[in-house]
Amino acid sequence: MAATASSYSITMRLYTAPDHGVVGAVATAISANGGVVTAIDVTESRHDRLVVDVTCSASDASHSQDLVAAVDAVGGVTVHKVSDRTFLLHLGGKIEVTSKVPLRTRDDLSMAYTPGVGRVSMAIYENPEDVRKLTIKGNSVAVVTDGSAVLGLGNIGPGAALPVMEGKAALFKRFADIDAWPICLATQDTDEIVKAVEMIAPGFGGINLEDIAAPRCFEIERRLRESLDIPVFHDDQHGTAIVVLAALTNALRCVRKELTDVRIVVSGGFDAERVQDFEDEGAPVDAYGIGSAAYGGSYHFTADVVQLGGKHEARSGRKMRPNPKLERVK
Repeated sequence: MAATASSYSITMRLYTAPDHGVVGAVATAISANGGVVTAIDVTESRHDRLVVDVTCSASDASHSQDLVAAVDAVGGVTVHKVSDRTFLLHLGGKIEVTSKVPLRTRDDLSMAYTPGVGRVSMAIYENPEDVRKLTIKGNSVAVVTDGSAVLGLGNIGPGAALPVMEGKAALFKRFADIDAWPICLATQDTDEIVKAVEMIAPGFGGINLEDIAAPRCFEIERRLRESLDIPVFHDDQHGTAIVVLAALTNALRCVRKELTDVRIVVSGGFDAERVQDFEDEGAPVDAYGIGSAAYGGSYHFTADVVQLGGKHEARSGRKMRPNPKLERVK
């Protein structure tokens, strides 16, 4: 049974007999049951017992329980408490707001807040273009979801989506030093989502749409790009398109081919953004939407690159087109 490195990592606090050989027996029991021991710490050593913290990884939640049972069965060992390290990491949330300026004295408060801040507000009122320079707007992103298509978990709602959006905000900060904040909307109505994002947009420099189910996500993204004067990025469309195009570009380097010289066949639920990315880079896309759902039959073909999609073949709004080069399988 393969164990993950950290996703299902647990720490067990054990009370054991005052025999350090017990620690080896615990490690053996975990290994024999498919776990991986990553840390053993003797936190207390007394004449009558040892207190030992054992951290190990498992393949899933059920496997974690099996490891706990295996350790508890070791003679002279009592499992006092079990902590899931992933849940511990999420306690209290993963992000916070901190001040970039000191607030130690009366002068600090007078400049950061009233009355000094009023002068800054009037300056922005008189010159609206200065809002990016004088506020957080120029380096802030709203991570917006309705919780309708979260990871592979499905429609779990805005509250359950919040840990994922927090994680995305943390990634923005860590890898781009952009201040992002999760916005989890209690609606899955397209018009309401569009209106909500339009209403909060003045406080952000960009909008990142996240984990919104198709086909609504396509309309929401299109309407917001038309109505807002800030970038609108849909992670599941544009993000996937960028990654696929980057991977394809690197793969072609390995075989010494240019993007403009290959033929690409897209099969299945490829959205318009991904196909458009290929075409914008000069790569001929011979066909897309190919498959039994599109044409009622199977085809075989010759191409340099074949991209297999998912289940949303006709949802992008792009008209599927047959390829005369494809030969129907009899």
